[in-house]
Amino acid sequence: MHDGEVLDTVLTWYPSHREPPAPLDVDAALHRTVRWWQDWMSTARTDGRYAEATRRSLVILRAMTHAETGGVVAAATTSLPEDPGGERNWDYRYVWLRDASLALASLIAHGYRDEAAHWRGWLLRAIAGDPADVQIMYGIAGERELPERELSNLPGYAASTPVRVGNGAYTQYQGDVFGEVLAALHDARELGVEENADSWALQRALLGYVEEHWQEPDNGIWEMRGPRRHFTHSRAMIWAAFDRGVAAVEEFGLEGPVDRWRTLRGAVRAEIEEHGWNAERGSYRQHYDTDEVDASLLVLPQIGYLKADDPRMTGTVAAIEQDLRTGDDGLVLRYRTSSGFDGLSGSEHPFLACSFWLVEQYAASGRVDDAERLMDVLTGYANDVGMLSEEIDVATGHHIGNTPQALSHLTLVSAADAIARARGTAAGHRTRLAVHDGGTRSWTGEGERAGTPA
Repeated sequence: MHDGEVLDTVLTWYPSHREPPAPLDVDAALHRTVRWWQDWMSTARTDGRYAEATRRSLVILRAMTHAETGGVVAAATTSLPEDPGGERNWDYRYVWLRDASLALASLIAHGYRDEAAHWRGWLLRAIAGDPADVQIMYGIAGERELPERELSNLPGYAASTPVRVGNGAYTQYQGDVFGEVLAALHDARELGVEENADSWALQRALLGYVEEHWQEPDNGIWEMRGPRRHFTHSRAMIWAAFDRGVAAVEEFGLEGPVDRWRTLRGAVRAEIEEHGWNAERGSYRQHYDTDEVDASLLVLPQIGYLKADDPRMTGTVAAIEQDLRTGDDGLVLRYRTSSGFDGLSGSEHPFLACSFWLVEQYAASGRVDDAERLMDVLTGYANDVGMLSEEIDVATGHHIGNTPQALSHLTLVSAADAIARARGTAAGHRTRLAVHDGGTRSWTGEGERAGTPA
């Protein structure tokens, strides 16, 4: 090469038993790619102060969706540490039902019906069969065996070992995923994605499994590798599963044992209020055997369990602010690792999704200025192409954990939407469905109802 010359190199992969493919027309391929993404983003309905951050997050969520199968990976990397130099290193290159369901809800809220139908197809294929065999996570094409192993020959990022391939959490029972899946599929119904015999039969089967197992403890949203517990967040998501089953019958005329689901919905709520409520502190608790709080409790208003300004919720927020906010910027930890409950050594940094949940809670409960102050801090951590990781080292501003993290981006979208609604700048897109046993059902958007009794 001479000075000033540019060497273009194109790498192409192909199976060794086949002939090499024809050379790629790089300029044409780039043009097609840019045009496709521009067309896709042109249909997004985004409003308010954080519209650009929302659009960037929607693009990233779509980029984390496999074009052929519809699977949405939790992150694109493995073993980037939560605690540099420590053992909290995980492989996130798989499809968690929870993360994929929540990503779907974010795309649905902004009008992406095709993605809703595509993901539902992935779900039907992946979990078809006996509901007892449902896993919390799968490979991108629905693979079920994801054994975790350590690559001892690799030094790890920032000397963080072990480097892992696979994820042993695939064998865990996490009761909350049923609520997230059924809520996302209900959102798809609201958007107009038509049910067919197979899709509703699957949902009824899932609800049947929950009916039989709803009282069992689980490993929780954070995949605790210790003994199973009755996590309050998981219990609330089981409540949401029955709640969406009731709504499917009452609102859409689908067939199902609505009286039984309604009774079970009430039973789960009664249990939560008896065992998940810490009257002495005035907040909900992480699980029934502790007085600790957990940032996942911030989700309770989002699923319609109670209103964001309910005194029980504001009391829980106060406890989370006291125990889990950290640093000058007040980002949020998932839970206090000092309790030793998760069975792992070391600590971790503030979790971005939890911080975005707090933004949404602030906006929904009337603390909009607080919501925007925290939102400005969080969006300021995005890199030059708008990507966010799992956690942030507030001392250095460095991204921590696997990246880009779907959960960080989908919660950013929900937080931005909540602020837009609170400021009255949301135009046309639908809020998350809220159905309360003893509360109200509400919508926003043009021509939609509000305040209909449940």
